[in-house]
Amino acid sequence: MKAWLERWRAHREQRALNRRAVPDAVWDLTLARLPFLARRPAADLAELRRLTSLFLDAKEFTGIAGLAISDDMAVCIAAQACLPVLRFGLAPYDSFVGIVVHADEVVAPRSHVDEDGIVHEYHEVLTGEAMQGGPVMLSWRDVAESGESADWGYNVVIHEFAHVLDMGDGEADGVPPLGSSAEREAWITVIDAAYEQFCAQVETGQDTLLDPYGATGVDEFFAVASESFFVTPNDMRAEHPDLYGLLARYFRQDPAAFGGV
Repeated sequence: MKAWLERWRAHREQRALNRRAVPDAVWDLTLARLPFLARRPAADLAELRRLTSLFLDAKEFTGIAGLAISDDMAVCIAAQACLPVLRFGLAPYDSFVGIVVHADEVVAPRSHVDEDGIVHEYHEVLTGEAMQGGPVMLSWRDVAESGESADWGYNVVIHEFAHVLDMGDGEADGVPPLGSSAEREAWITVIDAAYEQFCAQVETGQDTLLDPYGATGVDEFFAVASESFFVTPNDMRAEHPDLYGLLARYFRQDPAAFGGV
């Protein structure tokens, strides 16, 4: 029975790969757009391309306000989304289907109830947003500029999909699902110390490698740290060695080994 089930899964996966095979020209364009991907070894790129096809087969892309999602746009998003899960597959993304793409950043209405019960309404400018159970929203302009923005450690796709990983246990708290309580405690020890140090740097006006937005909460800190881990790994390892090591163990990757910033 087990052997039959494995054959059935392999057959189903192969059908998905055939349906959503990424053309060579589109893949080459994606790597040209995203140097932090292109510097990966051939084995990593082959697995990333495979996961990209499976991701495209499982997700639904919707362009807003007439934005047409071309094949190269979808692959550009999918390849970056698959990078964090390169070593452990797409299961962490099973909780959602939709990916909503705007041409540019959007302004979203927000409300907040303070300690006195007073409701404060305001607007927030968003380049991306991940919601529990989906969808994931992205600004295409920011996605399209991912190759250039990598120089300063910014990547909207990795940021939002780090939130998806974080919310895998039902809570956005900077702690993704881990294998044991001991691993969770070890994670909290490292990330809380790094977060407190980072917040102190931001509060005193120091220049930081990580986006200061990460100081708004440990969940955002995990997301911005994940961005830097993948697109400016050498700088990340030099400035935050303990945090880099934590992420390297979690993602089962060592991006600094492949060069880059």
